[in-house]
Amino acid sequence: MCAPVHFAVEYAINPWMKPGVPVDRDLAMAQWDALRRTYLDLGHRVDLRDPVPGLPDMVYAANGATVVGGVVLGARFRHRERAAEAVAHREWFRAAGFTRVVEPEFVNEGEGDLLVLGGRAGAVVFAGTGFRTDPRAHAEAAAVLGRPVVSLELVDPCYYHLDTAMAVLDEDTIAWLPEAFTAESQAVLRERFPGALVAGPADAAVLGLNAVSDGRHVVLPAEATQLAAELAARGFVPVPVEMSELRKGGGGPKCCTLEVRP
Repeated sequence: MCAPVHFAVEYAINPWMKPGVPVDRDLAMAQWDALRRTYLDLGHRVDLRDPVPGLPDMVYAANGATVVGGVVLGARFRHRERAAEAVAHREWFRAAGFTRVVEPEFVNEGEGDLLVLGGRAGAVVFAGTGFRTDPRAHAEAAAVLGRPVVSLELVDPCYYHLDTAMAVLDEDTIAWLPEAFTAESQAVLRERFPGALVAGPADAAVLGLNAVSDGRHVVLPAEATQLAAELAARGFVPVPVEMSELRKGGGGPKCCTLEVRP
């Protein structure tokens, strides 16, 4: 995770970002810290990387890389405003002792568009495209991470990253917003996950699918109340957190969380 020390909405690269709307950085920091403490309370380890002045979106750490089996596939951002984040994230992983840190050839925005399902040996990567990640990055991810990749295409600019339209809940279950995908991608997901939890438009509109699950606890935006109820009915434990200020940049719990799989 990366604290929102420099968080601001100074430009617009997704429909959530409105530069004329004021940002309360103290509130953003409080919400981010509550998310961090939530993970600690659930028994997870949280590593922090230093924020970099001039990079207001670094709080969305999930976009910085994808890590599977200790291999780090770095990011390459589509927009110049975030380009320098990629270098900072790769440097952090090298300093942390990761021996294989790969600079990609094609645009990929980390776990924003590369969602990992399954354990170390049987992991499958679901890869989004349509707005940010280059479709050629999907084959690159398969080669670097050594895992099969399933390509999915997004069609709604409000759900510009895969992690805003789909959440991996456990090795067999996802939650998703079907209308955010092409008909072909909908068919792929319906075949693979016939019992998937379908989110309603109201929950998706508060980035309810931008959630983090450890297989039992699902950390999600507090406003996604119907989704939380449906998760509980399925046997998951919803853990609501307030993310209203950080949503102004287009992110929720998952955007703020890069999951490291050793």
